[in-house]
Amino acid sequence: MRRLNRKIFTILFLLLLTVPVFADYNSWGIPDSSEIRQGLRERWFEASLDAVRMNLPEIYDNAAGQKFQVRLEESDSTYMIFVAPCATINVKVYSSKGVNYEQQEVYPGEAPGSWVLIRDKKTDAPIRIRWYFSVDSDVYIQFTPYGKTAIADLLIYGNYAAKGASTGLPFTSLYDISFADVMKMTSISLPWKYVTVDGDKFGSVLQMAGVIQKNLGRIMFVQNAMYNEEGELVQITNGKPFETDDQDSNKLYLSSAGFVKWIADGLVEPIAGSKLKREPLIVETVSVKDNGYQGVLSQKYNLFFSLDWIRNLAAAVVSVNNGRVYMYNESGADVTINPFAATITKAGTLNTVTFIEDTGYNISVLKSLLYVLAATESGNFYFGAIRETDKTVTPEIKVFNDNVAFFPYFSSNGSFGCFVFMNGRQISLDDFCMIYADSYVYLTRARASNDFYPE
Repeated sequence: MRRLNRKIFTILFLLLLTVPVFADYNSWGIPDSSEIRQGLRERWFEASLDAVRMNLPEIYDNAAGQKFQVRLEESDSTYMIFVAPCATINVKVYSSKGVNYEQQEVYPGEAPGSWVLIRDKKTDAPIRIRWYFSVDSDVYIQFTPYGKTAIADLLIYGNYAAKGASTGLPFTSLYDISFADVMKMTSISLPWKYVTVDGDKFGSVLQMAGVIQKNLGRIMFVQNAMYNEEGELVQITNGKPFETDDQDSNKLYLSSAGFVKWIADGLVEPIAGSKLKREPLIVETVSVKDNGYQGVLSQKYNLFFSLDWIRNLAAAVVSVNNGRVYMYNESGADVTINPFAATITKAGTLNTVTFIEDTGYNISVLKSLLYVLAATESGNFYFGAIRETDKTVTPEIKVFNDNVAFFPYFSSNGSFGCFVFMNGRQISLDDFCMIYADSYVYLTRARASNDFYPE
């Protein structure tokens, strides 16, 4: 009996030892192929291309019963060995009885858990290992041989959150290591917080976006229009009422700046009892030399209008939430992080400075940036000021005219999304980035709330 109890204790002890590994691993929900890859080195990872071509695709199960396919794919100069997890899709099947749906197994090369070894066709030398861990296939980690070890890159939509980070790991050790172990061994060298997502933290963001969507049909775009603290329709430039007799009481008349103020008013009015005043929102936040080019232009044009607007707007929201008046430079609302080291462009990989003071972010990093912000600041939304370049004059004029609001989030399965609202309309993030591809956007943050009641 004592021997039996000792045996049971031993089994339980061994089970307890395995729990942290699987718990750590399953927290990301990524299928693990490490035990499968342990048996593939000789025939797949280190064999010549001619020998690998002799291998037919192979199916293996890991200890958890998850299926993986090992296969070869070729390009002009490289070949790829995939160890890809199984997924099921519904396929239409046509027959004399009509249309039915049948489940079919597929092995996507970019699915979470997919591991890819890329080798040179001429030399068979390993070039890199790419590892997919996100449902967004443009978010992944890759390793490159560097001397006797491997260096790592972490990419988010074509932007490097880390580039050439030292791992201290021999490159070939990655042939059979688990993703959980990779995370542990690179916990300091890679910014995993940028890609650690939780889809349960965006209730208020989604709530606000839904309320805005329901009201878009009421909004009419009118240049220079906003509602003051009394709910009166006034001109932003001088605060005077709009002189018109044909206003529809069921409609809202808003400019680009007036629209984002309407969003802010929906947050502050339930707390403060009134909407925001106009005067504090037009306070200048950028100082330029009077005799400089921008200083001379500023005497004729308001070059920083929409930037001043969102800085003061975000500061006002912070002030109401905290019951204390904060100026824009005291509020902590400006987004100034520099999370990216380089960007993949048509001209190749270019080093980049992500944030530029009083200018913001190049649109090429915006999607990646909002992804990082959603991961690290879950529950925030962002006011934006767009800096465009007027190329119709010489020399060119760079000016902040228009505003936008971004509501980034992760869904329950970890996929990234972002509601974009501008000028009383909704636009997709990809379309926004395409339209303003040559521009910059400055961001200020605000906390989303379920207590959001716009007029």
